[in-house]
Amino acid sequence: MKARFRPRITSALVAVLIPALLLFASAARAASPSLELAVELDPGTRRLTVRAEVSPASRDFHFELHEALEVTAATARGKPVAVRPGGRHGFIRTWQVTLPPAADTLHLEYTGTLPALDPTLDHRDVLQGLSPAASPGGSFLPSGGAWYPRPAALFAYRVTLTVPGDQRALVPGRLRSEEIAPAGSGHGPGHYRARFEFAQPADGIDLMAGPWVVRERMMPRASAEPVRLRTYFFRDLDAIPGLTDGYLDDTRRYLERYEAEIGPYPFTEFSVVASPLPTGFGLPTLTYLGAEVLKLPFIRATSLGHEVLHNWWGNGVYVDYARGNWAEGLTTFMADYAYKESESAEAARAMRLGWLRDFAAVPAADQQALADFRSRTHGAAAAVGYGKAAMLFVMLRDLIGEDAFRGGIRALWQTQQFRTASWKDLQAAFERASGRPLDAFFQQWVGRAGGPAVTITAADARRAEGGARLTLSVAQNGPAYALHLPVQLVFPDREETRWIDVAGESEAVMLEMDAPPTGVRLDPELQVWRMLGPEQLPPILRQWIITRAPHLAQASAAPEVREAAVALSRRLFEVEPQAIEVGDIGKANGPVLLAGVHADVDAVLKKAGLPPRPEHLSNRGSAQAWTIPHRSGAPLAVVSARDADALRALLRPLPHYGAQSWLVFENARLVERGVWPTPGQLIPVRQAP
Repeated sequence: MKARFRPRITSALVAVLIPALLLFASAARAASPSLELAVELDPGTRRLTVRAEVSPASRDFHFELHEALEVTAATARGKPVAVRPGGRHGFIRTWQVTLPPAADTLHLEYTGTLPALDPTLDHRDVLQGLSPAASPGGSFLPSGGAWYPRPAALFAYRVTLTVPGDQRALVPGRLRSEEIAPAGSGHGPGHYRARFEFAQPADGIDLMAGPWVVRERMMPRASAEPVRLRTYFFRDLDAIPGLTDGYLDDTRRYLERYEAEIGPYPFTEFSVVASPLPTGFGLPTLTYLGAEVLKLPFIRATSLGHEVLHNWWGNGVYVDYARGNWAEGLTTFMADYAYKESESAEAARAMRLGWLRDFAAVPAADQQALADFRSRTHGAAAAVGYGKAAMLFVMLRDLIGEDAFRGGIRALWQTQQFRTASWKDLQAAFERASGRPLDAFFQQWVGRAGGPAVTITAADARRAEGGARLTLSVAQNGPAYALHLPVQLVFPDREETRWIDVAGESEAVMLEMDAPPTGVRLDPELQVWRMLGPEQLPPILRQWIITRAPHLAQASAAPEVREAAVALSRRLFEVEPQAIEVGDIGKANGPVLLAGVHADVDAVLKKAGLPPRPEHLSNRGSAQAWTIPHRSGAPLAVVSARDADALRALLRPLPHYGAQSWLVFENARLVERGVWPTPGQLIPVRQAP
């Protein structure tokens, strides 16, 4: 769970708020729009009441509210103004109000009962967009959920949150004050109240509430005020020995790391907040992660750093979404990929292979340019917006060098902090740092969909005075890319890497050396974004997850097994699968999933003349899944289980393992996974006299 938990850089967080009366004084119109909210909600009744003071950018103010919310009052300078309802899209209604000439602030009051938060939602449901929702176990109002009157432009805000005394609530921003009034203290049933301020220009407000235990630690800084570090954990999570301290320690470590690499942390707080939902979000000053996710031992070493880094990229420098979301790729490169580089060269190569494998599984019709990527709503978009974008930075660093690359990162932060940036702004920062034009590089990798299919078609060596001359014949599909390619030269006693530049569909590149090699490999470490050849493409489950024409073949006749297989296929595939008979597997026009209990699956494979269950998977776990490599006809994946319950246990975990070729589960717990081996291709060098 890394950035794939982050559908937008600023998502919205739900708040549970109870009715109370909080009045705000009207403020003079600021140079930019501003918003002040008094928010109250009772998680038990899901009743939300809000008083809003809006200083919009213009007198004609259009805003949106969730359909459950009704405007009860609207005034300007103490006098009523008309709020006119507009159209509706989904669960959102639009409204319009025109301020009188002398007024610069709109006072709005609205209330309603929010939908109940559904804790059974999976990560795909969450990524598709959420309505604001509340429950005693946790509440989440996403900024895209229309729970507040959002100004059209970037805006500053102040929010006061009031919830029952057994709840806590927060929004991104500086915590200005908080109070807890216990029951029987003259405040009725008791309440918790907190006031937050976000003084920088923001593009949304995300609000959360829940029955959390709050832990706090201050992080001192030599040249800036301390950072308030917090965890908001459910009681069972807070009770796990060492978990809270571990998150606070690692949060500080990541903040110090990225301050050194980029520049000072731009906020005064960072909180790790437990969510009742499975999918997490990276927000300004906090990350909102599923409670079950927070328990996983690897999250602090991976996802936490990714979400901390988003406070620079995405929440500190905003994304110009109309021109493409660059922040997910840069964050993946500087967090997830950087951690793999620190681990080992082999681990970093494995991550690059994963990006390229995922991309190869995307149908050509679903491949998009980075300029068109907005957010990860499905697997095809993730392969581009995370994988291709991260690989762009791998290639850029190789092209301009480590020092210039680091200089470009710092320059981007210094010039674009709390401003909206596009790929063009990134290009300008790296051009200044490297002193070289990069227009061609960014145009082809950002503006074009897909990637080159490049091969070495021949390698010829000839003795020359003082050594040897190697001629490489390089071909790629058109229109050609300008490529900076690593080539591995294989000698009897060593290997050596040279970089070559090609820009045509067919080119001959000459290299001078002391002695001729016996063979060459093109980009064996996978440092260039491209379409891999079949020898480097083991079948992985991603091909089935994102296919446009999936098929389900039932190996078993038992009704309960068939029902479980249908439910699993609907969860696994991103589109509705078509049912086919097992005898028609070879005739399908798209990837096929064969599902059933062990004995029935084995019988179908044998009767169809297909490869049997891999030996190393036999008699292991309650369920196994594997792809069948190197066969003609439609791609085939198999899910084989002990019984219907074992199939149903895969509904949640299986879709998360698209990068794998085979898996073993014990109920819902993954036991083992792997990818079929793929040896690289060695091109022999022809030796001329």
